[in-house]
Amino acid sequence: MGPNWSGTSTPPAPRVRTPSPPPQTGPHARPHAPSPTVDAPTVQFEPLDRDIRRKRPPALSFLLRMSTFRRLGRIVSLLALDFAGVALAIFTALILKEAVHGAVNSSRAVHGTEVFLPFAYLLTALLFARSGLYAARAMRPGLSRIVGSLFQVAFVALIFAVVNGEHFSSYYLFYGSLAFAIFYVSLLRAAYERLTAFLLRAAGYHRRAVIVGRGKHIGDVAHALADATHSPIEVVGFLSPHALPPNGLRPLGALADLQHVLASGRVDEVIIADPEFPQDDAVELVDQCHRRGVSVRLAPSTMEILIHRAEFVPGQSVPLFELGPPVFEGIDFALKRTFDIIGATLLLALLSPLLLMITLAVRLSSRGPVLFRSVRRGIGQRPFPCLKFRTMHTDAEERQADLEEMNEASGALFKIRDDPRLTAVGRMLRRFSLDELPQLVNVLRGEMSLVGPRPLPERDFEMLEDWHRKRYLVLPGITGLWQVSGRSELDFDDLVHLDFIYLERWSLALDLTILLKTLPAVLLRRGAY
Repeated sequence: MGPNWSGTSTPPAPRVRTPSPPPQTGPHARPHAPSPTVDAPTVQFEPLDRDIRRKRPPALSFLLRMSTFRRLGRIVSLLALDFAGVALAIFTALILKEAVHGAVNSSRAVHGTEVFLPFAYLLTALLFARSGLYAARAMRPGLSRIVGSLFQVAFVALIFAVVNGEHFSSYYLFYGSLAFAIFYVSLLRAAYERLTAFLLRAAGYHRRAVIVGRGKHIGDVAHALADATHSPIEVVGFLSPHALPPNGLRPLGALADLQHVLASGRVDEVIIADPEFPQDDAVELVDQCHRRGVSVRLAPSTMEILIHRAEFVPGQSVPLFELGPPVFEGIDFALKRTFDIIGATLLLALLSPLLLMITLAVRLSSRGPVLFRSVRRGIGQRPFPCLKFRTMHTDAEERQADLEEMNEASGALFKIRDDPRLTAVGRMLRRFSLDELPQLVNVLRGEMSLVGPRPLPERDFEMLEDWHRKRYLVLPGITGLWQVSGRSELDFDDLVHLDFIYLERWSLALDLTILLKTLPAVLLRRGAY
């Protein structure tokens, strides 16, 4: 069932009451409760005379489905962009090498690009396809998967060259091309996503979704989908056996009404937003949706996030899966620690002029020390002095209790948009998160990481619930998913869930992606105060 194009000129159908569905039969039949009375388009509910999954001759199927041509156009466009990005990366790396040696020869760089491009591009296309980077818009991964796949391309190409007996004066071509490929491919794909999103919105394209579940999670999922810009989704309503608090969604009845909701047409996907959704109902729901060509998706709960790292334990009478602790150890810790040391050293060297300017500004603008040592909890909940540029007057901690009633954040956090304790320079530093830069020293001292859960002040730490403290299994970070996912605009429990997702899905590519996304998040001042 294809997406809805709201730009069509079909007149709206008269609104009538939805007829009651026939009783269910079969092994999963259950008493049917009357559905709530809702307005819906007039629909003739006909029994499904064929399964949309039925096999058809490949040629006929190809001709009958216009989506095939759209899919082909998408894949060709992305392949072309990736080709341009890889070619530009290799060419730029070779030109830069020529410039460093003092003799720029563009024809030699072009020839080198022609030699290395076919293998590099073929490898890129294959690994990108394996990672789902040519999938449909709603299913296509983002920057972290692009970065991770490009790291794999560089590593495989290097191993192949060494095994094949190739000799290089240095391995700059591999890591130089990798750095430029991350820049060019990511930039081209980001431009493609924005341009196609604009064109789709202008054409009135959106996917119509029905949310199934119970409880508050339905409203949270609908709110998150409404904020998604990369894949416009219109939530037409929800199916739930229980009445829900007003959340702006249209009730479509109970789960037993699913068949009639799907028969009404113009439903592209069903989203299960219920961590305790009954298994029998889930099997039946998936079958009904797939018979009509409607996709089914899950809004993950904490358990569904955890299951990604479950490992099968053989030799048991009952199939068991073990959930290991989400800590960085062994090779993972060595990689992350090496990344932190190299990254922090380079950033301190590059940002040293800026650090000197901030030091002078803080020193000259108000009385007190330049650095503020805030006691925070690190790995294993051990306290450490977290370094920050001082942004408040020296009596800020004494005035904390008097300002509690002005707190604008939820949960354990304390945030005031116009905090009266801030100095003029401190307000600017806070706005662009420049006060956090001294924590690069904490990274070199092994107390923090470049990326990880943000360390909380003692006041906030004392207010945490027990389940929140899982975030202290790893080193805290200067930046993290909090900073690139809404920052202070998110609910505290949502922020902790982001920490859990980071712990479960960690990779060097994810760390690099978060670092790359931190800069625009800071410059746009999204949720910072």
